Amino acid sequence: MIPFNQAELSLRTGSMDTTICNVYGCSGGSEQLDEYRSRLLHVVDGFRTTFGRKDMIELFSAPGRTELGGNHTDHQHGNVLAASVNLDIVSCAAPNDSMIVRIQSEGYPLDEIDLSDLTPHPEETNRTAALIRGVAAAAYKQGFEVRGFDAYMTSNVLSGSGLSSSAAYETIIGVMVNRFFCEGKLTAIDIAKIGQYAEKIYFGKPCGLMDQMASSVGGIIAIDFDQESDPVVRRISYDMQASEHSLCIIDTGGDHAELTSEYAAIPREMGEIAAAFGKEVLREVDEAEFLRSVPSLRRQLGDRAVLRAMHFFAENRRAVAEKEALERGNFERFRQLVRRSGRSSAMYLQNVYTGVNPEKQDMSIALALAENILGDRGAVRVHGGGFAGTIQAFVPNDMLPYFKTTIESVLGKDMCHVLTIRPAGGVVLMS
Repeated sequence: MIPFNQAELSLRTGSMDTTICNVYGCSGGSEQLDEYRSRLLHVVDGFRTTFGRKDMIELFSAPGRTELGGNHTDHQHGNVLAASVNLDIVSCAAPNDSMIVRIQSEGYPLDEIDLSDLTPHPEETNRTAALIRGVAAAAYKQGFEVRGFDAYMTSNVLSGSGLSSSAAYETIIGVMVNRFFCEGKLTAIDIAKIGQYAEKIYFGKPCGLMDQMASSVGGIIAIDFDQESDPVVRRISYDMQASEHSLCIIDTGGDHAELTSEYAAIPREMGEIAAAFGKEVLREVDEAEFLRSVPSLRRQLGDRAVLRAMHFFAENRRAVAEKEALERGNFERFRQLVRRSGRSSAMYLQNVYTGVNPEKQDMSIALALAENILGDRGAVRVHGGGFAGTIQAFVPNDMLPYFKTTIESVLGKDMCHVLTIRPAGGVVLMS
């Protein structure tokens, strides 16, 4: 813990600059560093204003994430490639000597959670309160006595952007709980698992573990979920800026409302294919045996389930190949694999538009537009859950201004976000 006035002074005088750059990368130079400092000073002031406290505080950060490879492979115990990005949630927080957690997320009502009751509350389903209670409950199950704390936080992780604002939220709650009540004994992987538990059991959304892992661990990581309880996580040392391509996330403008059933259908249908072979997930199914069984599987489970399984087998191999390409510094190989991933998601996984509203195809329009602009250069793919979210593009730097202007002329201003990969995951910034 650090005195309030000392925290402000450290930020204003630049003594935190090295830490900030180690976390964010600071590729944007002094102007970007000024933005990071101002944002942290803002949450410090927000904490003082909201809770009337100027005692001991700590600062925290948890990033959004981007999926680089492995679209919808994690929930089938497959391989993924992911990275943290330079958009994050930052928080100023301190214990409050009670059993009440009070969290003020900027722009939203204050959350107050009584931790004397850690059971799931049905009325909190799909609300941040469920994530707070769920993270606390998971830490308690591991033997830690979690108590109340106050936190003021702000986020620039775009909601509904496929950058997983929910995983960033779960991660920052986990990092604060770990710091205040777990003596720092929880690893980044532990915090990711706790976040997934909170999202599945308390928030009510079926999910894999990739989002939480990428946010919590940070950097570029390859994850093998063959043993989901003990995933193999490998950090990939690759400077994406050396590729002379920019990472863009394009918001397609689609409506995410009422899409939980669409997302849930993907793991359900893949699971049904696995169950036909007496297995729980597709990772356990022999692909050759699956291919021999396609005629009977079509009759039994339908064509879409079969196509989604086909996507899994190919995408699982691609994620490994993408990891190996980056490890060798072969961006051209990586780029070609990204293009194949995008086609597979659109054609076989079919998470570009919904069956409920098939005439509304925001993602397909965005994919077609991006491919038309890039031609044989760069790469574009479905990003994250799909259906109404975002697409990802790797754009040659010499094309970036034209690409962004053209995309936004169709989809709208500020719909193309140029991001960088951040070196760090969920962290205590100042303590």
